Amino acid sequence: MPAASLSRHPGHHSLFAPKALTLGLIMPLETYPDAPAPTMRGHIAAAIAADAAGLGALWMRDVPFYDPGYGDAGQVFEPLTYLAAIASVTTSIALGTAGIVLPLREPKLLAKQVATVDRLSAGRMMLGLSSGDRPSEYPLFGIDFATRGERFRDAFDVYRTVIGTDYPHFASPRFGRGDGQLDLVPKPAFGPIPTIAIGRGQQSLEWVAANMQGFIAPSPSIDRLTDFADDWRGLVEREAGDGVFKPIGIAGYLDLVADRDQPMQQIRAGFRTGSKALAEFLGQARDAGINHAALNPKISRRPHAALMDDLVRDVLPHFPSLRPPAHALAA
Repeated sequence: MPAASLSRHPGHHSLFAPKALTLGLIMPLETYPDAPAPTMRGHIAAAIAADAAGLGALWMRDVPFYDPGYGDAGQVFEPLTYLAAIASVTTSIALGTAGIVLPLREPKLLAKQVATVDRLSAGRMMLGLSSGDRPSEYPLFGIDFATRGERFRDAFDVYRTVIGTDYPHFASPRFGRGDGQLDLVPKPAFGPIPTIAIGRGQQSLEWVAANMQGFIAPSPSIDRLTDFADDWRGLVEREAGDGVFKPIGIAGYLDLVADRDQPMQQIRAGFRTGSKALAEFLGQARDAGINHAALNPKISRRPHAALMDDLVRDVLPHFPSLRPPAHALAA
């Protein structure tokens, strides 16, 4: 969709702009490197503090069932329910999913949930979508894991039609049909809710560039950031049109060490670094064309509060949320 179609959405405005980079954290706001699940103690206070500090976004993963073989329960709480709770105690921070496992979701009900959270959060909802990476979950839903790419496209088409069209007409081999006699309420109050691909979702990057409104993927090596961003921009230009802005982001684990001067080291699926080197890296990523970094502090061995102190001191002043203060939006 053209960038103008998202110009009214506060969440998109707060996170994404050409030649800018914002920072988000993947929930929970807790470190637990040796445990499968967080304690979730103090999580509301931590979210309030992140909002007050000017962090760009909080991202919730979608882990329907805990698999001991995988060893990671995410933030434990169901993401859309949790987002609604966080929305009630925060004012400015964008609230996103990273990402909803779309092949396992009924898309019409998902549309109602997402529109509701967007309304309750005053337009801060960011819908990150994925195809899931845990084969063990699929049999619980009676779904063939091998079909998740097809189901993703089917569910996305139904979701997009139902949430964006009054009295929609649609027909799906998996998710029913609409004959224009019924309508979904509420509809989003601020125009389209941004849909962000979290990984490729078993789709071609061409499909992602044409259909989604942004792309967040595991970070490539530092020396490939420019190519990574340029390749995406080229695809967007070809698939969506010249001048269309669709942001690109990177994601990974963050081991933020106590030595603020420790150089950046890329580790499996993330980074080990001091806060000053993290700020330098994010500056390089911004200059390469990256628009957002979603980092998961789970693997850090320091308390979350200590990490936030370093981020507030050394990182967030350079990469704050782009959203105006709440009083400016109300004026």
